[in-house]
Amino acid sequence: MNLKNTIFIAVIILFIFQLIVMKQDAKIKETTHKPTIALSTFSLYDIAINLVGDTAEPFLILPLGVDAHSYEPSPKEVIKLYKSDLVVYSGAGLEPWIDGFDFKNKAIDMSLHVELKNFIEDGQDKENHNHSDSKVDPHYWLDLQNMIKATEFITKELIALLPANRELYSKNRDTYVDMLKRLHKDYKEKLSTCRVSTIIVNHNAFSYISNIYGFNIEALSGLSPDAQPSAKSMLTLIEHVKEHNISTIFFESFASDKAIKSIATEAKVSVNTLQPLGNITADEAEKNLSYEDIMRSNLEKISKALECR
Repeated sequence: MNLKNTIFIAVIILFIFQLIVMKQDAKIKETTHKPTIALSTFSLYDIAINLVGDTAEPFLILPLGVDAHSYEPSPKEVIKLYKSDLVVYSGAGLEPWIDGFDFKNKAIDMSLHVELKNFIEDGQDKENHNHSDSKVDPHYWLDLQNMIKATEFITKELIALLPANRELYSKNRDTYVDMLKRLHKDYKEKLSTCRVSTIIVNHNAFSYISNIYGFNIEALSGLSPDAQPSAKSMLTLIEHVKEHNISTIFFESFASDKAIKSIATEAKVSVNTLQPLGNITADEAEKNLSYEDIMRSNLEKISKALECR
């Protein structure tokens, strides 16, 4: 055999070897691939990470510190969403960018599987199940019964996606639901006897909590944290604060605190933050805060402002 033929055979053998290696690599990647699950609010994301363990890769659609009401996905984020094995979005008008979005795999509107309430301009709420109503309050995850419903529904979808993990998901669901039930019990007990009946916030994200646990909300704006309050509404709140001896007024991490701080200065009261849990800040993420952690922090702040015993 001459040198030319030897080189030719060696090249063929090397080529075949490379094909075999590439095929083996493809098999390894296929067996180690974890499904990606996209979730549009931190509350839904918290459910998923507590359910899946290391069997899937949930990710929060919102970048940290970005308000859920104003988010628009970038082209790179659109591609990641499109390729996700499962997408769970909040619905109820919270994500206008979702309209007409083309998903490769299954996408779930979670608002269709929970109890929604209408937001009424005078601050009152009433039960409503018409999901197309523009006045639907989208902050339903602050109702712990809705969180239980969402947990149970996401568990069913995970089992459908990865049936081999049924036992794990069911066990983790039960643990998470037990936590939510304890949280509801603590809210109910802590807010049962309070001297003050109203908290003041910059935007009305907390009507689910106030309705369930029996206190009132006065807000500078409606459902959008970006809405600018009128001079009349600011004056009305200042008078309300003084009249009812309110000690604390609240704003959110994602909203401007300029108006609420002006009211606080004029009324000589303190200012604090409440977290509506649509998203979290980078600082909260660094501290590894969970839905339960933040809800308990909210409870302490609300009970102190309401002067509960």
